[in-house]
Amino acid sequence: MPLAGAGTVRRVVSLVPSLTEAVAATEPGLLIGVTDWCSHPADLAVPRIGGTKNPDVARIVGLAPDLVIANDEENRRPDLDGLRAAGLPVWVTDIRTLDQAFRSLDRLLTVGCGLTRPAWLDAAEAAWAEVRPLPGPAHRAVVPIWRRPWMVLGHDTFAGDLLRRLGLRLPHAEDPARPERYPAVPLPQLLAGRPDLVVLPDEPYRFTADDGPEAFPGIPAALVSGRHLTWYGPSLVEALAVLTAQLARARPGGSGGR
Repeated sequence: MPLAGAGTVRRVVSLVPSLTEAVAATEPGLLIGVTDWCSHPADLAVPRIGGTKNPDVARIVGLAPDLVIANDEENRRPDLDGLRAAGLPVWVTDIRTLDQAFRSLDRLLTVGCGLTRPAWLDAAEAAWAEVRPLPGPAHRAVVPIWRRPWMVLGHDTFAGDLLRRLGLRLPHAEDPARPERYPAVPLPQLLAGRPDLVVLPDEPYRFTADDGPEAFPGIPAALVSGRHLTWYGPSLVEALAVLTAQLARARPGGSGGR
């Protein structure tokens, strides 16, 4: 991967919503292209170059960025190879844990983009240094990320790492018979596992009070912010407080909700 020298990057295309927010919060003038899914900051006004899985490679090349930033999970290798073949430097992150996120963000911003380490990154690390598991016994939690078919958090995921730090146990991340990161598990099997809690984020599938909890009758449901659960960037500053509050409302005897 070609590395840009410090101070040389002036034009950045981001193919990852959380990395878009990270760059925008640090040096917004760098961004010259982002995906259709890049929703933060809300007032971001730069060209859209398609989705994370189907970016317009020709348009990106035409924007002549100094650096394209991507993610190993979020983006497709053929698209990244096409950008490299056109002579563009591509910086690819690979983030599976909170610690990796902090290291990767620091390196991307300071080495890749030649910026000063931002105060929000220090604030995010300080916030998560204070993490404490939710009170009470550890709950066995099912965390769907899709339905039709049902898919759940499995091994080696960033979101799973955050939830474990909050004291949840994820049986599909502990099952050696299911090595997948996002296994498809039929609903009857999810229910047969007798989870204590179901955690329903609003992305990538938009679970709501009327779409998701009804599939898990009698099981407390936590509707949580997908951005705070799955994004690595400035959202991490408030993610601990947001997720803690949302999960606490769904403890046994709670009513769930957001």
